[in-house]
Amino acid sequence: MNERGGFKRRDDAGRRGGFDRGGESGGRGDSDQRGGWSRGDDVQDRRRGGEGARAGGGSADRRAPRPEEPDLPDDVQAADLETEVRRDLLSLDKGNAETVARHLVMAARLIDDDPRLALAHARAARQRAGRIAVVRETAGVTAYHAGEWAEALSELRTARRMSGGSGLLAVMADCERGLGRPERAIELGRSDEARALRGDEATELRIVVAGARMDLGQYDQAVVTLQTSELDRSRTGSAAARLFYAYADALVAAGRTAEGLTWFLNAAAADLDGETDAEERAEELTGDTDL
Repeated sequence: MNERGGFKRRDDAGRRGGFDRGGESGGRGDSDQRGGWSRGDDVQDRRRGGEGARAGGGSADRRAPRPEEPDLPDDVQAADLETEVRRDLLSLDKGNAETVARHLVMAARLIDDDPRLALAHARAARQRAGRIAVVRETAGVTAYHAGEWAEALSELRTARRMSGGSGLLAVMADCERGLGRPERAIELGRSDEARALRGDEATELRIVVAGARMDLGQYDQAVVTLQTSELDRSRTGSAAARLFYAYADALVAAGRTAEGLTWFLNAAAADLDGETDAEERAEELTGDTDL
């Protein structure tokens, strides 16, 4: 599969263009330094559920750690989790909520550097609090980072059923690509939920769908998929750089190399944080190391 055509999936694609694994611009995909996943307005009224609630729960989790759970460092505290996510854990008894929160903090901290261990923490949180939507969503996003496409898709579908809203539709579509089912990714891009997306959320899904088109060798269709009003070369920033990069990649694949070079240069100019390798791709096309 051509990793350049859409999502940045595993770490081996970390500086390619396309969708940022750790943060869909809308929805709840962004991890931050305080742990947890920031969320959009469409899921603020999610139904709360919980596990392990007991009357008069103590201040500490008296149950012995489950043997499959990864260790929690002493310096990791529940208070490190963002407040909004901690509120979702209120239906748990106090001790269990604290342990779940600490696992979520570790999942967020490790997701880029050690996604397998991050996933172990997310699975531990899910085992303790599997009826809470944000826990299932965190498990899904972490599984995605770890390359566990089927698990990620299952968890994200479950989170969407529990919370409502469009969820991380672009992440789900890219999981379909990872499972070798680009046609299903394209179907998600045609869904009613996809048509309701706006702004960066819609753009990220377009990038994934274009990548799915490229998986199928449909390069001209990939180009058309990315032709949107957001394709404005005066824009800068992460979202613009990823869109420009994906468009450039599709143009080159469609045999429109000169146009592709222009858009790789546009992507490089928009990429203020050096997230993509757009400049290197331009150099590959021209042989000019002084670009």
